[in-house]
Amino acid sequence: MPAVNGDKVAVHYTGTLDDGSEFDSSEGRDPLVFTLGEGEVIPGFETAVMGLEPGSSASIVIAPEDAYGPVHPEAMQEVSMELFGEDVPPQGVIITLVAEDGTRMPATVASFSEDGASATLDFNHPLAGQTLHFDIKLVEIVEA
Repeated sequence: MPAVNGDKVAVHYTGTLDDGSEFDSSEGRDPLVFTLGEGEVIPGFETAVMGLEPGSSASIVIAPEDAYGPVHPEAMQEVSMELFGEDVPPQGVIITLVAEDGTRMPATVASFSEDGASATLDFNHPLAGQTLHFDIKLVEIVEA
């Protein structure tokens, strides 16, 4: 019986980028469990699982608009180095900022100014703008 909207499913997957580098995998872990139609995973991934039967597999390519979206330049923000205090993170590291209301906001340290007075933080998802490749295997339909 194929997986349909509302089914709780368990899948194993490996995700790679265009250059073949792996960005995530469930290998060696429990399968990813989610409910189809609930928006718990990116749209292209969910669409690929729909219609699979337990034990079947699919290899898919997901465009950025069906994954983490495009890179939004307005999500880049220049901040004073004073924000970091004594613990300046290296470029490329993901940090978490906490807003006054307690909201946690992850950001990648994108660059530092030449004069060392500021840093540019990227609040886009790290996979924004990327085409994603997945090998997916539906392990089971946990609940229908």
